[in-house]
Amino acid sequence: MELSKNIEIETNQPQRWIILAEIAGFVAFALLSKYLMSLLFWRYAGPVSLLLTLALVTVYMRKIGIDWPSLGLRRLPGIRAKLMVAPQAMLVFVAFAIAVALTTIGGPAIGLDFMTEMPEGVEDRWGDVAGNLPKYLMWLAIVWTAAAFGEEMFFRGYLISRLQTAFSGHRLASVLAVILPAFFFGYGHFYYQGWRGAIVTGCIALAFGTMFLLLKRNLWPVILMHGIIDTLTFTALYLEWE
Repeated sequence: MELSKNIEIETNQPQRWIILAEIAGFVAFALLSKYLMSLLFWRYAGPVSLLLTLALVTVYMRKIGIDWPSLGLRRLPGIRAKLMVAPQAMLVFVAFAIAVALTTIGGPAIGLDFMTEMPEGVEDRWGDVAGNLPKYLMWLAIVWTAAAFGEEMFFRGYLISRLQTAFSGHRLASVLAVILPAFFFGYGHFYYQGWRGAIVTGCIALAFGTMFLLLKRNLWPVILMHGIIDTLTFTALYLEWE
C-alpha cells in the first residue's frame, strides 16, 4: 500500500524513524537556508527559504509516491465542495481569534508584560509598506504564495500529515502532530518578532493545525483564511491604520 494511505495504519519502528529523520532533515534545511539567506536579504529570507524547501519536499514526496492532494491540497469536485470552503474558513477564523485573544489578552493578565510590546523587528521589516504601493503589492504577492499557500502546505499539510503517519498507533499521535509543527512555526517567527511573536504565532499554528484535522485534513479553508488575515494586515499597514 502507498505511504499516502498509511495515515491510519500503525507504523513500525524502522519506518517511524525514517519518517522522523525525513522531517528533521527538511526542517533543518528550512532553518539553515533561512539563516544563510538572511545574511544576504534579511526581509525575504523566510519566504524564499520556505519556497525552496517546498520544492525539495515536492520532489521527495513524488519519489516515494505521495502527492499534495493526499497531504491536504485536495481536489474539490463540484460546486458544493467549493462553496463549503467559505464557511469552513470562518470556523478557522474563530479558532484564530481565540488563539490571538488568549495570547495578547491572557498573556498580560498572568503577568507576561512583554506580550503588550510590539517587537522592533516588525517595524524594521514592514515599516516601508506604509503608503508605498509597489511594496504593498509585492508583500501581497508574498502573502498568497509563501505565506497562505507555502506555510500551510509545509507546516500543516506536510508536517502534520507526515507526523501523523510517523506516530500512527500512538494514542497522542494527532496531538504530537499538531504541537511539533506549531513549535517550529513559532520559532520561525522569533528572529524578527521576538518572544511575543513566537508565542502568538505558535498559538495561531496550534489553532490552524487543529482546524486542519477537524476539517478532515482539508487545507483550502486554512489557506484562504491565512491569506485573508495577512492581506488585511498589510492593507492596514499600507493605509497607516492604527
